[in-house]
Amino acid sequence: MQRAIDETDRRREKQETHNLKHGIVPQTIKKQVRELIKLTKVSEENTSINYSVKEIKKQSEKELSKLAKELEKNMAIAAKELDFERAAEYRDRLIIVKGELGQKLLPKSNRRK
Repeated sequence: MQRAIDETDRRREKQETHNLKHGIVPQTIKKQVRELIKLTKVSEENTSINYSVKEIKKQSEKELSKLAKELEKNMAIAAKELDFERAAEYRDRLIIVKGELGQKLLPKSNRRK
């Protein structure tokens, strides 16, 4: 624990020296809450994968299988490109698709309603 504290102190001292040398005065970022909410909302609207569970439920087994393969492929590509947020979106959608596909494969008496 003491090592971590000492390291933090060392870094703080180094930063303060750098700031003095270059005439930098640290300042707190000041943004209104409305700006932050607006930025978050825009970010959510711009997600590359928008999906609806209702849309997925309407699809046939064949369509769901095709969609699952496409999502797996896109997820792998996104991960290879180190775009992990997009890969996670594909993964989340894939989980929903596979869950629905599993329901469609069950006998009607065992399906959830």
